[in-house]
Amino acid sequence: MAVKPGPGKTATPTEPLKRAIGTTMRAISGDADLEVTFATDRPSLSGHRARLPEPPRRLTAADIAVSRGLADSMALRLASHDPSVHRDLCPEGQKARAIFEAVEQARCEALGAKAMAGVSSNLEAMLEDRYFRGNFQEVREQADAPLEDALALIVREKLTGKAPPPSARALVDLWRKFVEDKAGGDFDRLATTLASQRDFARAVRHLLTSLDMGEELGGEPEPAEDDQEGENTEETDNQTRGDSEEDEASRESAPQEQEAAGEDQEAGESETEASLAEDTMDEESAEDSRDAGEARRQELPFTNLPPVSDYRVYTTRFDEVTRPEDLCDAAELDRLRGYLDKQLVNLQGAVARLANRLQRRLMAQQNRGWDFDLEEGLLDTARLTRVVTDPMQPLAFKMERDTNFRDTVVTLLLDNSGSMRGRPITVAAACADILARTLERCGVKVEILGFTTKAWKGGQSREAWLAAGKPIAPGRLNDLRHIVYKAADAPWRRARRNLGLMMREGLLKENIDGEALDWAHKRLLARPENRKILMMISDARRSTIPPCRSIPATIWNGTCASSSRRSRRARRWS
Repeated sequence: MAVKPGPGKTATPTEPLKRAIGTTMRAISGDADLEVTFATDRPSLSGHRARLPEPPRRLTAADIAVSRGLADSMALRLASHDPSVHRDLCPEGQKARAIFEAVEQARCEALGAKAMAGVSSNLEAMLEDRYFRGNFQEVREQADAPLEDALALIVREKLTGKAPPPSARALVDLWRKFVEDKAGGDFDRLATTLASQRDFARAVRHLLTSLDMGEELGGEPEPAEDDQEGENTEETDNQTRGDSEEDEASRESAPQEQEAAGEDQEAGESETEASLAEDTMDEESAEDSRDAGEARRQELPFTNLPPVSDYRVYTTRFDEVTRPEDLCDAAELDRLRGYLDKQLVNLQGAVARLANRLQRRLMAQQNRGWDFDLEEGLLDTARLTRVVTDPMQPLAFKMERDTNFRDTVVTLLLDNSGSMRGRPITVAAACADILARTLERCGVKVEILGFTTKAWKGGQSREAWLAAGKPIAPGRLNDLRHIVYKAADAPWRRARRNLGLMMREGLLKENIDGEALDWAHKRLLARPENRKILMMISDARRSTIPPCRSIPATIWNGTCASSSRRSRRARRWS
């Protein structure tokens, strides 16, 4: 509902615009209970609450169009989007999911743009403002151009005939040839299924398969419940119901044959297991107990079930765990350390301040406690009032006691891959330097580890695979190089120059994140300290950490944490 000014207050110049936007959003979305607020935070939509940016007090026509475009975009999402269908069909892979979300939003906006010319112009102004503020007109390389944004704009162009906004044309041009060469024939299917979210989502999954993202789709989505209602309404016998579900599955398998061809072996296996499970009574009752619209998803990594993974290693014969002294002579290490010190000149004061603050935090959690109501010890002055209230009550004493402080060890695992070259590796080395010095002042032991590979594109492992006749699906074909920059028991003054090795040209190559995390975790488990903390410092590059079999869920949830959200997948040749 519209916000009215309180007694004695005058309405702001933007108040009429806010009321108009709120009314329009409720009308387009069909949600009479929609609550529209304006704040300086980022715009968001959650349930029946929408938050929009506060309009400037001096409004221009462009400001009004942008505000209305944001509001129209959210309202169209509410009107045209079914969250349960979205959950059923959303891919599992992070990159595929981002594209799926962006294209679904483009579908909702295309429906409104084709029906209402005013909404179409508002959405154009909103998109132009978004990409202008993101400085996408200066993009020159695909690495700096998000594929999900480019694909959403291309889909919008195919569905509505509207060209991309001027600020996003460079972004779209970088990806257009790639997308049209790979999936040019899939856009017609998107246009014909625009009004049906489920059919449109299946078409998007087929498009992702054409873009070589079939392995990120996950398991085959379950058939819609309303597709089976007509055949299952009057049937009460369990065996008959099972037969009808099998018939329905066989009828739906034909139009999805092309989509399934692009998926990986895991998806096929999960689909087979799901179809076999439906033949048993126990599985049927379990499926009936699931929430409506809940998608079938893997429970990894946070699960107590044994992990299932096809991750393999061809050979570990050429892997190595080494130290900086073995890779570089002392004179060069000193020179590289001197280069790193130049980058840390402006941070010397920050180290002392951080050490003092962290030391106070750590010391506040340890050692001291009191036992009260003792017969001897220090007089408890807080209980002297008993002498007045009850003279016959004996005096109370207290005694200070020492508690067992949980000693701590911290492992810093640094990504030494080629994508970290330049400023990222300098920042990582500086972080490790500051954290190690600070924690050592607080009495916390620190271990600094790094991970990369010995060569580009496989090295000796790949040569051994080629010499063996290229066996099918060999798994990881890289020569791992794990580096111990500082052992936990080594003092910082002896290991400080080792961090300079990260500045050496030619060290940073490929990275196998999952095995490096497993290696660091095993080293951490061997430590005698009671509290163990693992931090991973990495850049946010386009893939996920391969599964590690030896890291239990309790470690992830409690004593171990990783700062890397995404990292580079192990290279495989097949």
